[in-house]
Amino acid sequence: MNLTELNRIATAMVAPGKGILAADESSGTIKKRFDAIGVESTEGNRRDYREMLFRSKEAMSQYISGVILYDETIWQDAKDGTPLVKLIEQSGAIPGIKVDEGTQPLPMCPGELVTVGLDKLAERLKKYYDRGARFAKWRAVIDIGSGIPSMTAISVNAHALARYAALCQAAQIVPIVEPEVLMDGDHDIDRCFEVTNRVLNETFQELRAQRVALEGMVLKPNMAVSGKKCAKQASVEEVAEKTIRLLKACVPAAVPGIAFLSGGQSDAEATAHLNAMHKLGPLPWGLTFSYGRALQAAPQKAWSGKAENVAAGQRAFSHRARMNGLASKGEWQSSLEQKAA
Repeated sequence: MNLTELNRIATAMVAPGKGILAADESSGTIKKRFDAIGVESTEGNRRDYREMLFRSKEAMSQYISGVILYDETIWQDAKDGTPLVKLIEQSGAIPGIKVDEGTQPLPMCPGELVTVGLDKLAERLKKYYDRGARFAKWRAVIDIGSGIPSMTAISVNAHALARYAALCQAAQIVPIVEPEVLMDGDHDIDRCFEVTNRVLNETFQELRAQRVALEGMVLKPNMAVSGKKCAKQASVEEVAEKTIRLLKACVPAAVPGIAFLSGGQSDAEATAHLNAMHKLGPLPWGLTFSYGRALQAAPQKAWSGKAENVAAGQRAFSHRARMNGLASKGEWQSSLEQKAA
């Protein structure tokens, strides 16, 4: 393992003003997104859509540090025969790959899930590295509800995250460690804070046990937010303050950076929360975004599967990427959104 190189890549992934595009939607997820805009989810349409994003020169060169790909996408070529990973590299961004294989019900723990995909991961990582991937992602899912999460669910998911991270580093690939506490319930922000605190502490305990070099990884956590169904939604300032307090308590300074998931927040909410956190600096690690839907909803709608709308889709993508790039430096203002409307 070359830790110097892993650290260089991890640091580049969280460079100031840039963040990570999560374009790793599973076939089922992207079908739902395409259904919403009236586009058939064929392999060709999925390729054309992602090629549109990766050829967005302004967004990719100025505001995107890396792209998380799905297994189908990493092997695809653009219409002109150029591998999509090469388009990403040519823009100056780093190709990455989602390597988990989704979730299964956790035995003896009703309503809870465990992420799977460790079997033969070492062999898969070598193939992904040869194709150009220099980082990977594995997502654990922790739900909040009546009597959950159990310590069992937190423990087994943290252990799997750490095993995945160790395998990645052995393959000279930077692991994005993503323990996501879902925001789907009716819990308040303090309940989210308490559960996320437990999840992060257990995750870092397992990472140390598996001898993962913290200097060669990126953390992708949820923010401390109110559940979607909670009657009282926390303000932007409260989300920022509690999230930073949580991260300072749980995340060692050795970690080069933290790239938040958006987790179902609206485009503007995800941007505003990230921006407000940078007002609370200086911070011990880089702090940026690794958004999927919050970067892509607008370009998907603008594109709508039509070749004549590619330029409009790219403009929408560039705008969202720029807004989040500014937020990752604490320089975003809501008036910038209104000017673009």
